[in-house]
Amino acid sequence: MNLTLFFILITIALSLYTLYFNRKLLEAWMLRPYATISNNEWHTVLTSGFLHGSLAHLLVNMFVLFFFGISLEQTVGPFHFAALYLSGIMVSAIPSLISQKDNPRYATLGASGGVQSVLFGFIFLFPTESIIFVFLPIPIPAWVFGLIFLAYSIYESKRGMGNINHEAHIAGAVWGVLYLLIFVPNSLDHILTIMGLI
Repeated sequence: MNLTLFFILITIALSLYTLYFNRKLLEAWMLRPYATISNNEWHTVLTSGFLHGSLAHLLVNMFVLFFFGISLEQTVGPFHFAALYLSGIMVSAIPSLISQKDNPRYATLGASGGVQSVLFGFIFLFPTESIIFVFLPIPIPAWVFGLIFLAYSIYESKRGMGNINHEAHIAGAVWGVLYLLIFVPNSLDHILTIMGLI
């Protein structure tokens, strides 16, 4: 079994278990910046990434992870894939830890940060690949989708409406690119070659 499927199965199992059978564990493992910092509950920076607040939230994240994670894992190898995904979950928690550290009512959960790191790692390495949405069956170059998604996330983050953690999406996306540039050899040369600059 590759790591993509392993992470998907573990996340589905933990999400369904905590969502439908053990709400206390869900409450204990979700990220609450105030409690994380005040009570040193730093494990929630990672555990929150394996929980979801609804079945739809879970399915969307695992759908994206499946379709982009397998290709990325085959490209960078299991070590870098695991490091990217897990660090993406943790790095994407930083904006919430900073902005909500004094708000005891704020809580967040979900694999979105790690999933966005994987998605944007894929976009960075394969910018000309086409991405097709189920509800909009028109091929879109990966790099175009990436720009649209980031612009949307930034816009929604500034609006501050709803309960979607857009800051985590943005942080995860940026980290997906930074991780490859910093830790995966030849990533920059690869993208420059695709762009025809070397």
